[in-house]
Amino acid sequence: MTTITELLQKGEKSINSSESARLDAEILFCDVMQFKRSRIYSHPEQLVPEAKSVLFQSLIEQRQQGHPIAHLTGKREFWSLELTVNKDTLIPRPETELLVETALQMIPENAAFNILDLGTGSGAIAIAIASERPDCKIVATDINKNTLTIAKENAETHRIENIQFYLSDWYKNIPSQSFDLIVSNPPYIRQDDEHLSQGDVRFEPELALVAGADGMQAINMIVENAKHYLASDACLLIEHGYDQKPLVQEAFLKHDFKRVKTFQDLSGQDRITLGYKYG
Repeated sequence: MTTITELLQKGEKSINSSESARLDAEILFCDVMQFKRSRIYSHPEQLVPEAKSVLFQSLIEQRQQGHPIAHLTGKREFWSLELTVNKDTLIPRPETELLVETALQMIPENAAFNILDLGTGSGAIAIAIASERPDCKIVATDINKNTLTIAKENAETHRIENIQFYLSDWYKNIPSQSFDLIVSNPPYIRQDDEHLSQGDVRFEPELALVAGADGMQAINMIVENAKHYLASDACLLIEHGYDQKPLVQEAFLKHDFKRVKTFQDLSGQDRITLGYKYG
């Protein structure tokens, strides 16, 4: 049998093309062994059972091929919540937490807002907001049945009861009601974007990433139709690409949104835009 130290060194060397090879190896190893990373450092000479070693090597080989860590472990942390993810779901990104943070700033702690999350994916945004604002009622939609199943499971895992999930192509199958806030992290990548052939996105669902020639197809549709679902003086909040601010703000203004504003993520990139419906 091999020790923890030896196995991790071998794993790290195998995926040295990754910028976080050591961390990747540790995460995968701990997932296989089902223990915390601190164990790696407190028991470096512990022997690893052969079956566990073989499973670890299999995951390392898949990571070497580029498969995302989140897909290999089946989970990703978002807003301090561990979420189940798979090949049907977009992997939640840290920058999307800005959308959650901004939304929460707009919702008083004891408010009973009606909120719509379009394209919920793993349920990350809806579940994060629901966990912080339990008095709000959230409708979350997705066009993919398998994705919606994952979102429901994530909500159940965290005992979230104030979300209703709907299989829907954006607005098509949602309840007939007005919402105080609409949030969305829609597809916004151009179909010819070179990044689609790089990194984790190679293994993520294209439907959740790509939105036409300019990446604006989904955003334009969401903005155009939001007025039919927003209450008076309610807000639409959308995540978008770092270079799409002009196009997104133009779409908001074209459809008579007021107080349009764009916020930057922690990297200083334009990331989310909001606007208010009047009347």
